[in-house]
Amino acid sequence: MLKVGVPESVDPDLHRLLPEGISLELLPLQPTQPVEVEFWIAPPWSGQAQRQLPFLRGLKVIQSTLAGVDQLLKIRPPGVILCDARGAHTIPTAEWTVAAVLASTKYFPLFGKLQQAGIWARRKEAEDLYHTLHPGAKRLYPPVLCDEIHGRQVLIVGYGAIGQAIEQRLQPFGVSFVRVARTAREGVHSVDELAELLPTADVVILIVPFTSETTGMIGARELALMKQGALLINAARGPVVNTEALLAALKAGRIMAAIDVTDPEPLPDGHPLWTAPNLLITPHVAASTPMFMVRAMQFAASQINRCLRRKPLENVVIGEY
Repeated sequence: MLKVGVPESVDPDLHRLLPEGISLELLPLQPTQPVEVEFWIAPPWSGQAQRQLPFLRGLKVIQSTLAGVDQLLKIRPPGVILCDARGAHTIPTAEWTVAAVLASTKYFPLFGKLQQAGIWARRKEAEDLYHTLHPGAKRLYPPVLCDEIHGRQVLIVGYGAIGQAIEQRLQPFGVSFVRVARTAREGVHSVDELAELLPTADVVILIVPFTSETTGMIGARELALMKQGALLINAARGPVVNTEALLAALKAGRIMAAIDVTDPEPLPDGHPLWTAPNLLITPHVAASTPMFMVRAMQFAASQINRCLRRKPLENVVIGEY
């Protein structure tokens, strides 16, 4: 009988998603004694996973509940198969990205500050923001107090399942798309062409895996290549964007940005990103909906079924992802 380890904090109602024919081991977040586990559904938080792993015996498979496995790669024992949860969080991450694009374009971060101040007349600051981002633009009557994305070009860097879901959700807004992936294919450019593509985009969306290749992918050079007033969305990982370069571009009024991830993370109190202009920050919450663990457990259940039927596992991590 396959021994499956699940964090005891997972909703017990989700245990019913797992197939019959297994021995379910509920793992405390801070174990005190060894336990036999062959298939481990790892906690989403790296610290919890690090505390559980040393107590597991007979481990053969680690199933992540996240698409990114950079932290689990650091602690995976030799010979143990690691699988990511790619696809489990596609819907909420794509929704967050669309929300970030619209909120930034409509200047919601600025208007949120004005709401807290309770001064309606300060809405004129939106016109100043527009002209900071678009120097040389005419002052119009009535004044420009927000922007729109209709007719704009969106560059999706990382055209996997989430990138495709983002495109599907943005299509009704009348935008055009340029797609980038690690290797070129029909309708998709290679990441090697990024420097040529950045100057053409009004919105740049980053949804790449976190690897040695993508670390620092967007630095001072790449930000300088972006259009004046363009919008950068980071739904990938914090280190994909150089923090100091991002701060400089924001303070100079070169771009706007919306990020769900930061470097460092968690973002310390008093860090300059908190008060950077033209920036929307959410604290790595894009996938944190009520369906987070439901979809993760559904995928884990399908993987367990594969083990029981002696079929190859899906999403096996080879190399960095």
